Amino acid sequence: MIAFPSIDPVAIALGPVKVHWYGLMYLFAFASAWWLGRRRAASANSIVKPEQIDDLIFYGALGVVLGGRIGSVIFYNFDSFLQNPLYLFKIWEGGMSFHGGFIGVLVAMEVFRRKLGCRFFELTDFIAPLVPLGLAAGRFGNFMNAELWGAPGNVPWAMKLSCEQFPPDRYVDYAGPLCFSARHPTQLYEMLLEGILLFAALWLISAKPRPVMTVSGYFLLLYGLGRSGVELIRLPDAHIGYLMNTEWLTRGIVLSVPMIIVGVILLILAKRGGKYAAIS
Repeated sequence: MIAFPSIDPVAIALGPVKVHWYGLMYLFAFASAWWLGRRRAASANSIVKPEQIDDLIFYGALGVVLGGRIGSVIFYNFDSFLQNPLYLFKIWEGGMSFHGGFIGVLVAMEVFRRKLGCRFFELTDFIAPLVPLGLAAGRFGNFMNAELWGAPGNVPWAMKLSCEQFPPDRYVDYAGPLCFSARHPTQLYEMLLEGILLFAALWLISAKPRPVMTVSGYFLLLYGLGRSGVELIRLPDAHIGYLMNTEWLTRGIVLSVPMIIVGVILLILAKRGGKYAAIS
């Protein structure tokens, strides 16, 4: 096992200006999406031109930030919102949801594709490979912030935390004391599955023309499977806990299963409509 180091959540401090690790990860996410988007847009048959990538990332960033915050409040902190609707705007208290950001990006892409004049799934096929590296960066930010830990584990790379790093009242645990036990670094698992490996798979799949909805379908399917698998050992927040009197069903699984189902449906539809090749 490995002792988790004491990491300052502030990556850069210049006088009163403090830049947190999580903020840097968002910056990396948008920068990597912009760079990859420029590469994909350089293709002669791309539906998005290089000069349109700036607008695409702007729309996407709005979707991520607004959708991520609203989703976090609705999916994970709705009681706090009902008690005080202004909680939605307390961004300094943290809270971003991938599934909320995902929905926000879909809404933003629907607005952008009307400006672009293409079909919805043509655009989502284009942007899907741009997303995973940003997801990997976000999970690395979770790791640096010492949050979203997993259950106790005996693997050599399990992380041992102090009570200060693992607040006793933050997570539901089913295996004894919360602190001073080696934990699965589920942030790094998700960084690998939802980020690096998903990026490699989608980049290879999109390297040549595919039927419309193929790349989008694989994104939904592979992300949903990876997220659901890690959720089986990732501890839920204490105020939510496990669902339906189980010790394994989390809100993350409930939100990810529909992605798997829709991904399979899109892949079936893509295969049936294979003559309509997506332009990447």
